[in-house]
Amino acid sequence: MNALKVLAAGSLRVVWPKLMRAFEQESGLRVQTDFGPAGLLLQRIKHGEYCDLFASANTLHPQALIKTGKASATAVFTHNQLCLSVTPALAAENRSWLELLLDPSLRLATSTPLSDPSGDYTWLLFDRIEATHPTQGEALKQRALKLVGGPQSAAVPEGKLAAAWLLDSGQAEMFIGYQSYAPRLRAEGSAVCLSIPSPWQIKADYAFARCTENAARLADFLLSPQAQKLFQEAGFSQ
Repeated sequence: MNALKVLAAGSLRVVWPKLMRAFEQESGLRVQTDFGPAGLLLQRIKHGEYCDLFASANTLHPQALIKTGKASATAVFTHNQLCLSVTPALAAENRSWLELLLDPSLRLATSTPLSDPSGDYTWLLFDRIEATHPTQGEALKQRALKLVGGPQSAAVPEGKLAAAWLLDSGQAEMFIGYQSYAPRLRAEGSAVCLSIPSPWQIKADYAFARCTENAARLADFLLSPQAQKLFQEAGFSQ
């Protein structure tokens, strides 16, 4: 059998090599993975690009492939949360995540809604802020700089995380991204991740779409205790 073709959400890039090494060792199968914003990957599949398995950062995209007959099975395989990444200088001010986020003098970068689930989750966060701080959530939608994850977005440099790149290059002082990036950002010292508490926190459900029967073993592996341990070690949540 040729290598399994996988299209996977970019936020899986850090953990995916470990997962695939474990799967390949166990199964004897090879996997070729192409990463990108899940919304854009979905469009590629809809337009006819072949893949055996699509790993999305949400459940809506895999369900869309089920409805159109381009996938035969879907399941949630891990979870994530949002966090606010800020420059070390901002973190040293000891202001809360919400105080920093609502400061109109600070530039806030986000992923692009519709193209990237991270952007969609961020807009849901803004809606929750709007419910508790009227006009502020809508103001955030207007202020947000949608710098990554869109069809026209500049590519994040190879080997860099979006948060680190945007903050280090001076394009913004803050970035809303996934909590799973926190351990690496902390180790690099390039940004500080501030947790977003309830009732504002958004839970991100990751789901796969099994597009061919060739991917049955890989789909099962993603749900296995071995894979779940690797996800947890990488900062994803159960």
